[in-house]
Amino acid sequence: MRILTLNPGSSSLKAAVVVDDKAVATRTWPASDARADERAVAEALTEWGNPDAVAVRFVHGGSRPGPALLDEHVLDELDRLAPLAPLHQPLSIDVARLVTRLLPGIPVVGCFDTSFHSRLPEAAARYALPRAWTSQHRLRRYGFHGLSCSYAARRAAELLGRKDPHLVCAHIGSGVSVTAISDGASVDTSMGFTPLDGAVMATRPGSVDPGVLLHVLATGEITLAELADALYHRSGLAGMTATDGDVRTVLTRRAAGDRAARDAISVYAHRLRREIGAAAMSLDRLDAVVFTGGVAEHQPDLLGEIVDGCGMLGLRADPARLARSGDRRISHDGATPALLVLAAREDLEIARAAERKLSSRHPPLSRVRPGTRPAG
Repeated sequence: MRILTLNPGSSSLKAAVVVDDKAVATRTWPASDARADERAVAEALTEWGNPDAVAVRFVHGGSRPGPALLDEHVLDELDRLAPLAPLHQPLSIDVARLVTRLLPGIPVVGCFDTSFHSRLPEAAARYALPRAWTSQHRLRRYGFHGLSCSYAARRAAELLGRKDPHLVCAHIGSGVSVTAISDGASVDTSMGFTPLDGAVMATRPGSVDPGVLLHVLATGEITLAELADALYHRSGLAGMTATDGDVRTVLTRRAAGDRAARDAISVYAHRLRREIGAAAMSLDRLDAVVFTGGVAEHQPDLLGEIVDGCGMLGLRADPARLARSGDRRISHDGATPALLVLAAREDLEIARAAERKLSSRHPPLSRVRPGTRPAG
């Protein structure tokens, strides 16, 4: 099956054509709004032709345990979750509606980051809030980066040569999360009801004492909308350094002697280590810690700093292996827990989930001849 995967982000749209679990074409477009995404999708279809199916990544799928065929009813339900993931959800909705219009008759599947965490144990999923608020199981920890975690778990099993290892997976990109994985399932995760929770991120603060936010609102100097904007766009590394929050920008400033950048990286690394330690406590053993995402892949010196502070867990990186590229073990042979760095391949996981969903349909999906162009 030839599947076009679309991964809308806050600053880019990533697209790939996946055939038999291999990406045969990939491209990233700068995009941060519906119009830019529409141009990118149109270019992808012109360049690659019509696929057999389209799979779109959604950050938030609510409590859905797996992928779903998208129609207007499902899209309306997903649209109601947009306030819980405002950086990504509206873009995914727009892209899904766009390809549905451009490719009538071709199935469009939504694949959700939250699905990987949908069976979190009650102790990990539940908030200690009044029962009247939580009894409908909507105010709960949903967790995010699930597609990345699912791929990382499968790839780590291949590299380690063991089935379903017990892992801590740290996804470190512009968003940052840490997930404990046991027997291929999420058992705890740092993000919660929204992608604001957990470790410090590029523009998001991670966990904050709710009392701080109550205090800020009580001053009357900021509205609820302004608070939301600050938490999603002007906090994290960006807020601490008055920059765009890109790790590369902050590291460059630190190297030039900027004290705010130095302190910000210290906070960033400390909070990430704390989440790794917390996740490890949700496992009965720790076979490996997996680092994935753009920062993990492309900032080996920073990753080395993070690992150096995790000695209590027995983590030690081999500097020579750390400096290499590609999927690899960065710990010494035989070291336990092992340390792995993996490319984030959400495209492969999205395609895999979509194909699994479509293969369960009866009658079988009719194929579209490769190379044809979209209607309209």
